[in-house]
Amino acid sequence: MIVGLTGGIGSGKSTVAKFFRELGVPVYNSDKEAKILMHENSEVKSKIISLFGEKAYVNNELNRKFIASEVFSNEEKLKALNAIVHPAVKAHFLNWADKQDYPYVIQEAAIIFENNSENRYDKIILVIAPKETRISRVMNRDGNSTSDIKARIENQLSDEEKIPRAHFVIKNIALDKTRQNARKIHEILLNAATKH
Repeated sequence: MIVGLTGGIGSGKSTVAKFFRELGVPVYNSDKEAKILMHENSEVKSKIISLFGEKAYVNNELNRKFIASEVFSNEEKLKALNAIVHPAVKAHFLNWADKQDYPYVIQEAAIIFENNSENRYDKIILVIAPKETRISRVMNRDGNSTSDIKARIENQLSDEEKIPRAHFVIKNIALDKTRQNARKIHEILLNAATKH
């Protein structure tokens, strides 16, 4: 059984993913794996270079700042980049999932609803938190400006739009409660997976 774990920036997806890992669930981090593929997969690299030119990599390292500046205000380039990276991550994930020996696996992905890929999952867990909490978390974590973070939040669907489309919602404010909710959902998923 394949479970998607999603949530807006600063909602605490990674924290929730960690709680599931502690329960023994295999969790695939799409962002992290995408970065690895962009560095190590020669096919992905050559497609990125043909899209952005030689500046895309500096000393064999992905030039993240340059690429971010290229896609930030250019919807077409962002779509083209996603069209290179997303299929590679999807194939990598499915290959990884096949090798797991557990009733269910979780794929942690920032944009499941945004790119209409919810039909790939048997169940979806959405992590939400108040906007102010999310902003202060990201500021503490990445040192970004408030306006930067707000712009990124605006680029994602609102929680109100995502909640009706998710099977489970975890409100991530108090960690103890979040951990309890993760455990409850884990029990439900284990139960469902054995019947799956």
